[in-house]
Amino acid sequence: MEDRITPGLYLEMCDSDLDAYASERLPEVLGLRGVERGSWWANERPGRTEFPRTLEEFTTLGIYEVSEDFKAPDRPDDVRGLHFRHYPRPGQGNLSGKPTLGIELVLISPRDPDGAQALRDWGDFVHLRHIAAASVPGFTMITPYENVAAGEPRFMHFYEMDTPEAEEAFRIMTPTTQERRIGEQGSELWNEWFGHEQLVINYVNTFRRIGERIA
Repeated sequence: MEDRITPGLYLEMCDSDLDAYASERLPEVLGLRGVERGSWWANERPGRTEFPRTLEEFTTLGIYEVSEDFKAPDRPDDVRGLHFRHYPRPGQGNLSGKPTLGIELVLISPRDPDGAQALRDWGDFVHLRHIAAASVPGFTMITPYENVAAGEPRFMHFYEMDTPEAEEAFRIMTPTTQERRIGEQGSELWNEWFGHEQLVINYVNTFRRIGERIA
């Protein structure tokens, strides 16, 4: 994160106490082959209702930067995991020189398996492009990832922020993109940016960084 594109990200999602996760689970994953750095994050808005979701909510997020030889581990019953590889297109946005303190996590899938490429192209060349070009305050890089298992969620849009006020930055993202790039709701460009016929939203939320450790 921050100043590089990591080959893979392994996410763990649970409702564990943040300190307990950092002291108990984090060292276990950091000891695995291919894990370079781990961080733990707090959900900024548990129970968000303005977007559909197919994944259960969670309060604690572990993010592990991993190499190509990483294999997802067995997990405790109360921990869910997702392993993503960097999709072979560059991230978009700006490097501020500041650490990543907040993230917006967006997980999506195509309605039909044959629509995966059309959805990915829309994401990279339309949706993410306009957000990155709008230079939303607080937002830095937006990087696309793909599920190693090719199941749901199929893709991850990983929005990095140089502010711990991730929810506040997220709230101004759409109006800022409207003003600087796409115009009012209902316009042709707005409709093209806002959604795609293949889009299924699996999860959207914001998180603030609590801590990190090098493996």
